[in-house]
Amino acid sequence: MYNSIITGTGYYVPENVVTNDDLSKLMDTSDAWIQERTGIQQRHFATRGKDTTTSMGVRAAQMAMEKAHIAKEDIDFLIFATLSPDYYFPGCGVLAQRELGLNTVGALDIRNQCSGFIYALSVADQFIKTGMYKNILVIASEMQSPALDLTTRGRNMAVLFGDGAGAAVLSRSEKQGKGILSSHLHSEGAHAEELAIITPGVGKKWVTDLLKENDPEDTSYFPYMNGQFVFKNAVVRFSEVIIEALKTNKLSESDIDLFIPHQANLRIAQFIQQKFKLSDAQVFNNIQRYGNTTAASIAIALAEAVEQGRIKEDDTVLLAAFGSGFTWGSVVIKW
Repeated sequence: MYNSIITGTGYYVPENVVTNDDLSKLMDTSDAWIQERTGIQQRHFATRGKDTTTSMGVRAAQMAMEKAHIAKEDIDFLIFATLSPDYYFPGCGVLAQRELGLNTVGALDIRNQCSGFIYALSVADQFIKTGMYKNILVIASEMQSPALDLTTRGRNMAVLFGDGAGAAVLSRSEKQGKGILSSHLHSEGAHAEELAIITPGVGKKWVTDLLKENDPEDTSYFPYMNGQFVFKNAVVRFSEVIIEALKTNKLSESDIDLFIPHQANLRIAQFIQQKFKLSDAQVFNNIQRYGNTTAASIAIALAEAVEQGRIKEDDTVLLAAFGSGFTWGSVVIKW
């Protein structure tokens, strides 16, 4: 059986920086209020008409392919993770395949929100381990700003999210003990509506209903989150999936060279860091600058960590995410 190694990473964020002070001009909030609750100082918003979920993902993918020293002809499969696709259908996978000029390779869309990149890495790993594919391009991209309620009514959600994309190239290797060592995926659909956008959806309210009702007070098409409930579940599931990953690979907390959590809320990451007694040098956070970029958050953080030299040869890297669905997971990588 083969192993999957990450041969290249990349990321892209839009030029438009939105600070907490900028948001305070649109809603009843403040820089101090946002930082105290989330740790976020700023985020990037895409420019409509210039950026799309696909185009940002393509920019990140091009960087990852360049770092991997791999040509587009060598990509065997593409996986695209997002909750904010350009179209209701088709998904961004085929749009990215078109823009990148790839061969007629398979394109798979992953809809697992905040844990989308973790799920995508796990799926890619299985394809490579079995020998089906040699090089897989994984993209995670989000353009969430157009869907936010940038008023006082929606401030609890609006201050959290940003736009951006990250990507990784996974390649086949025969070196033992290198690359992705294990992945662990979970879900609990009983709490699906605690963090969701309900509309549009065939099962609830479809486009024809929206056109007919034209109700500006209908908030079902804005993101909703039961914040305290999500926070409590997140810290529990984060802990469980980290312990699962460590036990599977017979590792202790001190063996982790770098832990990259999903960038949902700096307070969650700090809670987990303290619980597992990890030093600042063992944890990578960038939510302060980007906010929560959902599926793209770990992908962007991973690419930045590589770029900054925070990940070195033979380092043990742990990725973990929790989000809407509820879905959560972790991946252990021997770099």
